[in-house]
This record gives sequence, structure tokens and C-alpha cells, in this order.
Amino acid sequence: MSFELRHPLFVLVISFVVLWLAARVGFSVLRKRKSLEDASREDFGVILAATLTLLGLIVGFSFSMAITRYDQRKSLEEAEANAIGTELVRAGLLPTADATKVRALLKNYLDQRISFYVTRDELQLREVNTRIAQLQGELWSAVQAPAVAQPNPVVALTVTGMNDVLNSQGYTQAAWWNRIPHSAWGLMALIAICCNLLVGYGARNTNGGSILLLVLPLVLSVAFFLIADIDSPRGGLIHVAPQNLQSLAESLRSQ
Repeated sequence: MSFELRHPLFVLVISFVVLWLAARVGFSVLRKRKSLEDASREDFGVILAATLTLLGLIVGFSFSMAITRYDQRKSLEEAEANAIGTELVRAGLLPTADATKVRALLKNYLDQRISFYVTRDELQLREVNTRIAQLQGELWSAVQAPAVAQPNPVVALTVTGMNDVLNSQGYTQAAWWNRIPHSAWGLMALIAICCNLLVGYGARNTNGGSILLLVLPLVLSVAFFLIADIDSPRGGLIHVAPQNLQSLAESLRSQ
């Protein structure tokens, strides 16, 4: 299931096929076993409306969860760019040799952080994460040496800024791991299947009945696709662009 959720197009196709089959089962199989009489159709309509309302609420909550996580990833990208930019300025408080080294490492680190956002290939992502981890160790060592040699408030300010840079990466990574739980997807899919079974069972046996059974599966599949797309940091069409990090990199190149 993790693979499908990382690729929203699979969610669109699979959910449409499964939900349409559920509607067809309700329309063809359940109706043959026990047809819906006119006397009980009103009670059935109440049950169907309540089930569809519950499904709508769950889809709405899931969409809200995905949007919240997307906004969090955007906010943390901005915070990470601010932390790196601030530390580039604070590096000037260190001795000249240490300041030059820290700034060079930060520029390299900035490029790797941009690669983290734009990379889609899993193998390349592992290589980027490895380089980021190595640079973090080098960055901390670069500010640790002057801090030990000259323990004063000015150098401590630079160490604090570097700590913010390293922490911001951890917050970003945690936000990218924070996805809608699989159990929530399973519950939403189960209720959607039940709704389509009921819709198929309650559909009137007319010439256009089988065509109308496509409407709810199609609408729900598009909704699931949108939720999965927003909730997937690397798959699909909607991504968090590292605009602030790229703007910082461009400003450094212009200097």
C-alpha cells in the first residue's frame, strides 16, 4: 500500500476500478438475491444518505489533514532557508579562516538541501541524504573548534545559529515522514466500498442505471487522487518547491 500512496495515479486507477466493481456487485448480485421493495425504499434512502454523509466527512477530514501537512512542509522550508541565511551572516563573527570554511560548507549544504526537495529518484535521494549527513558533521566541527578555542558570547551566537540550521533539517524530515496513516486510508476505502454497494443496490433498473453507477466511483477516485497527491511529498503533481532555498542560493551566486 505504501507504493500506491507514493504514486497518486495508482490511487486514482485502483480506487475507480474497485469502487465501480462494488457498485456493479450491488446492482447485479445483491439485487438478484433480494430486490429492494418500494415499501422499504424510504428507509433504505435514510441509511444511504447517512452512509454517504459519513463518507463525505471522512474525505473532508482526510483532505484537511493532507493540506495541513503540505502547509507545514512549506513553512519548514521557509524556516530552513532563514536559518541557513542567518548562519551565513553570523559566520562573519568567527576568525577569518573559520568563517571562510563555514561559509563554503554552508553553500554546499544549501545545494544539497535544494536537491533534497527536487529529487524524485529514491537512489539519488539516498545519496543526497548521505552527503547531507556528512556535511552536518563537518559544519558542527567547523564551529566547534573556534567555540572551544574562544568561548565567548560572540562565538556562542554562531554556534546557536548552526544548531538552528541542523535542527531545521530534522524538523523538515519529520514533516516529510508525517503522512496520513494507512489505517485512515483503509477506513476511508472500506466506507467508500460500502457506499458504492448501497448505491448499486438501490439503483433503479433503468436503461441509464448502469451509466449512473460510474458517477460516485469517479468522483471518489478523483478525491482520493487529490488527497494522495497533496499528502505525497515526492509523488504526483503537487510538490513543495524550495523557492526560499533557491532564492538564497541565487543571491549568494550574485554576490
